[in-house]
Amino acid sequence: MTETRAKKNITVIGGLANLVLSVFKIGCGWFTQSQALVADGFHSLSDLLTDGLVYYASHHAGQEADEKHPYGHARFETLATVILGALLVATAGGIIWNAIAGFFNDDVLLHGWLVITIVMISVLSNEVMYQLTMKIARDTKSELMKANAWHHRSDAISSLVVLIGVGLDMAGFQYFDSIAAIIVGLMVAKVGVDLALNASKELVDTALDEEVVEKIKQIILDASGTRELHFLRTRKMGDTALVDVHILVDPKISVSEGHLISERVRLSLIKGVENIGEVTVHIDPEDDEIYSPSVDLPLRHRLIGQLNESWEGIAEKDGVSNVTLHYLDGKVEVEIELPLEVINNISEARDVSEKFKKKTLTLPEVTDVKVLFV
Repeated sequence: MTETRAKKNITVIGGLANLVLSVFKIGCGWFTQSQALVADGFHSLSDLLTDGLVYYASHHAGQEADEKHPYGHARFETLATVILGALLVATAGGIIWNAIAGFFNDDVLLHGWLVITIVMISVLSNEVMYQLTMKIARDTKSELMKANAWHHRSDAISSLVVLIGVGLDMAGFQYFDSIAAIIVGLMVAKVGVDLALNASKELVDTALDEEVVEKIKQIILDASGTRELHFLRTRKMGDTALVDVHILVDPKISVSEGHLISERVRLSLIKGVENIGEVTVHIDPEDDEIYSPSVDLPLRHRLIGQLNESWEGIAEKDGVSNVTLHYLDGKVEVEIELPLEVINNISEARDVSEKFKKKTLTLPEVTDVKVLFV
């Protein structure tokens, strides 16, 4: 069974359970005149709505990336969590309003044992749903499913509060049924606020927890070939974390070696840190955290043209097989490769090298020249 299917299945089961519980709670609460049970019933009814929201979000979040969503659809779950939190806060407001109204009427709780029976069934049902949903959340590493699991747990706790309130009301302590309903409302509001705030942090790209960031730094610095790091940025997208970082490597290595180092860093982070889904590694030959000293230097096509002009008069100019440019500290270091056939002995090699160095250093951007015979 796929992760998306597992999420959708447990959400459907939870929705059916909430539908049955809400009907029984609201009906029995009205029949027995229990404000707390009616409040708990509407709480379960709101859960039915949020189960629909969770189902919708799980369906869309599981879709592959496309042209309009190149990073995937994981934030459908995040957005759904914010909406879920807002709905819970609104529901809590209605519960508290109705409970306060209960202080101003003389309704007497009827059939208390019926209320207690319904509430005990609710506690057991919601605890079972909590356990089942939390298992799926752990298996799929889904924050939305964890939120929904705790939603079931909050239902179980709120039903326990109702149980206590009804019991005290039956024992002759007036208004405790309404007091219990207010407590339930406040609990629902807290869950809603927590869910909305945590999901909102993700929507505004809040960094991962400090200890996770430190672990990421250590893994990068331990990677072979990495000298230093900067511009480390982390954020969450649904169930996964995204990381991008600049790492400093030996400036004279090849592009392919630099790429290999970046791949080793990327794979080490994905393997070593839970829930990291994507890592972007930028290779730097020098520290450009404050500014990029070489950004205004001429690019290769222009600099090669200038070099060819400066080499006019050198007989071995046409034999140049390759030119390597190192852009460092705001200057350019040039490596010129010539075939061995252009020289007959070491003395000629020194003479040719000196000619190329002298001409090349006339360019203001060049700070060092090496001539290699290969």
